[in-house]
Amino acid sequence: MTRTAFRQAKGVGERVAKERVIVVMPAYNAAKTLERTYRDLPMDVVDKIILVDDVSQDETVEIAQRLGLKTVVHIQNKGYGGNQKTCYLEALREGADIVVMLHPDYQYDSTLVPALIAPIQRGEADMMLGSRFLGGQVRAGGMPLYKIIANRFLTLCENLVLGLRLSEAHTGFRAYRREMLETIPFLLNSDDFVFDSEVIAQAVAFGFRIGEIGVPTRYFEEASSVNFRRGVVYGLATLWTLVKFLLHKWGLAEIPQFSKPLREVVSRYHRAGLFREAGG
Repeated sequence: MTRTAFRQAKGVGERVAKERVIVVMPAYNAAKTLERTYRDLPMDVVDKIILVDDVSQDETVEIAQRLGLKTVVHIQNKGYGGNQKTCYLEALREGADIVVMLHPDYQYDSTLVPALIAPIQRGEADMMLGSRFLGGQVRAGGMPLYKIIANRFLTLCENLVLGLRLSEAHTGFRAYRREMLETIPFLLNSDDFVFDSEVIAQAVAFGFRIGEIGVPTRYFEEASSVNFRRGVVYGLATLWTLVKFLLHKWGLAEIPQFSKPLREVVSRYHRAGLFREAGG
């Protein structure tokens, strides 16, 4: 089925079966906030929760197991991007139709999962972002001014290069249609924080549609946050991602990250568990 036909089929009439919604949580030292994040999730909409622990030094794993979450524990720290790679592979193997990525640090309002995934369910988007800037409440939520300025600058650059009109491209509350995760070669992305920026560039490169909704944010002591030094590294890496995207777009360099589908990246021995259609 072509991508256009797929979208048309999704948008016409009532669905024969309820789409399987899986929430994935890339976790690192989230013991103080995990249960609050979990308790706010609308379980009438969410079918399964998968937590991937990146070698936390607190009780994150024990709490996740007590809550009954499927818990995957990395044997060694793989970084934020590496954690997400495991999250999405596990969600695909579990038969997700829609995958929601939510930081377990209680910074984002997890009660908004239904609103986040609604455009995907209606066939209007393939990727949805929870923007902290829509609605104008980001300062009220406690985001530091320097983070606001940096976020705005990077989002502006991404909009200009990628042809988007996003209010924020750097959120830890996202949702994906299965077809997108089966297509973009996210395994070729960085294991660091720039993974998020790379996924947005890949969505554009492979022709997927991106939407966003406004979400309130909470900044407090236990909420995870990137320090200034890591933030600078992240910003430079995001700009380099945009340079690579332009080189690929203009035909000046062949960048597999923006051209090679996921089925050509993974071992053939794993395709049956990841791809729903035989062609993968």
